[in-house]
Amino acid sequence: MIETRGGFLISQIKQIQGRIFGRMLVSAGIEEFNGAQGRILYVLWQEDNLPIVELARRTGLAKTTLTGMLDRMEQQGHITKEFDPEDRRQIRIRLTQNSRSLEKRYDQVSEEMSILFYKGFSDEEIINLETGLEKILKNLKTEEQAIKN
Repeated sequence: MIETRGGFLISQIKQIQGRIFGRMLVSAGIEEFNGAQGRILYVLWQEDNLPIVELARRTGLAKTTLTGMLDRMEQQGHITKEFDPEDRRQIRIRLTQNSRSLEKRYDQVSEEMSILFYKGFSDEEIINLETGLEKILKNLKTEEQAIKN
């Protein structure tokens, strides 16, 4: 196998992207949450009122990490936690009206970030890159599942 640096490059991209995205959020007047919390809100903007387990799956965050973040987000007024009326062992996460009102500005910043990400790329290069990244993600999820079992 050839020498590869994909994991290292992805790690660097994640770190730098996080810093830039955070600055872009502040510039857009969104100081109510950080980038990691934005990932949670993004999932809830797509579908609100999710169980914690499903939110963990969709964000890729470990349930233990997510639980602490959700506690802080609840204290900040971004979400509410409610027991599922059909299964009281399950807690569902809902957006507050305040968080719903931030969606449009967040989407604008995300669009700006996408433009920056793919600057100088052709459509074909974007498709190839994302296809490759999806394969890597699938490989990692498969391995993670194998380790759990």
